Amino acid sequence: MTRTYEDFPLGWEITFEPRAITAEEIIAFASRYDPQPFHTDATSEQARQVGGLIASGWHTCSILMRMMCDAYLLDTASQGSGGLEEVRWLQPVRAGDILSGTATVIERRISKSNPRLGIVKFEYAIRNQRDESVMRVTGMGMVDVANPEIAA
Repeated sequence: MTRTYEDFPLGWEITFEPRAITAEEIIAFASRYDPQPFHTDATSEQARQVGGLIASGWHTCSILMRMMCDAYLLDTASQGSGGLEEVRWLQPVRAGDILSGTATVIERRISKSNPRLGIVKFEYAIRNQRDESVMRVTGMGMVDVANPEIAA
């Protein structure tokens, strides 16, 4: 089944499967995209100042993207995204953390310029194994409308 705009009612929530984070993936991502010492070297002075190796916030965003794909996006008539309104990194993500979370539809509407396109606003909440919030993201998704004449 391919989800369309009609399949994303206001308040709809989906839970993401847990994902374990390793030091190797933290270092590999950071080495390529965000090579600050607290992301790449657990023995660095910067890492000691923050309590050890921590994942880049952009790595955490990439993990969220994978969770979205696995949970619903690959089965959706997605037409991309209108962007993010807010990204908040609330706690560092560390090796050994197990991340999970939710996506919740907080707004939805039909595009004014293209009635075959629905705009769905999501709030994403990512938590670690101690139920601490590590990241919150608010963003838009664009999704095909199955029945434009009745969706509005």
